[in-house]
Amino acid sequence: MPPAKTRTRSYDPGKTRTAVLAQFTHVREAVARLAPDVLEGPTRLAGWTVYDLAAHLARAVDVVARNLAEPAPAPGRPEVTLPQWPFATATGAGAATTRPDLAALYADVATRTERLLPDAEDTRLVRTALGTMTLADYLVTRTVELCVHTDDLNDAVPGLDIPYDRQALAACTRLLADALAVKAPGGSVEVRIPPYAVVQCVEGPKHTRGTPPNVVETDPLTWLRLAAGRRAWADERDGGRVSASGERADLSALLPVLSR
Repeated sequence: MPPAKTRTRSYDPGKTRTAVLAQFTHVREAVARLAPDVLEGPTRLAGWTVYDLAAHLARAVDVVARNLAEPAPAPGRPEVTLPQWPFATATGAGAATTRPDLAALYADVATRTERLLPDAEDTRLVRTALGTMTLADYLVTRTVELCVHTDDLNDAVPGLDIPYDRQALAACTRLLADALAVKAPGGSVEVRIPPYAVVQCVEGPKHTRGTPPNVVETDPLTWLRLAAGRRAWADERDGGRVSASGERADLSALLPVLSR
């Protein structure tokens, strides 16, 4: 994977922590309302039930608490950085292998996370299935897990309507947009996802004022679905949810960027 040509985006660690906890709370409150028969229903992820999604979301946050409860890895350079993370996620995905009570699982995760997270240093390394990351970076990845799978749950259960914390959705949108810029470095296409992100990508003449525009624009949830492989480029473009102008403004060969 070629390195990004632009400076790595920075995130406010305090806002990221708040966003992760807020989105987790939204999911927890929604899952508590699900009847047993709904939990056994299918989702758009092959082989995953609604229960599997709900359990996975809890465990996606639980890994933070479990890390913080153990001795930190030796200080050093992290093995995985934010721009690398989206391309290495396929090995970390999977449906639930055990079936604990969801209310108890969510309560335990919330209690331990709220107890351990406030005193943890942003630069502390944590172990993940992909390698060590700083806590601050890993929490940004949790916004992707939470927002993508919140959308999966909303799709699977009509009327569930789990809200998206604004800061969580912003961080998720930005990380997935930056991943596209890493995957296809260049400056010929401008991808706009208002109000959260603008990135330049794809080799060719740099997109500047006064040159023929190659511009893609969409909303955050449509971008999330495209970047995570939940929707097809042609369907979203033909449905009017993506605006694409210019001969290079076809991103179909570059999507998804998240293998999950």
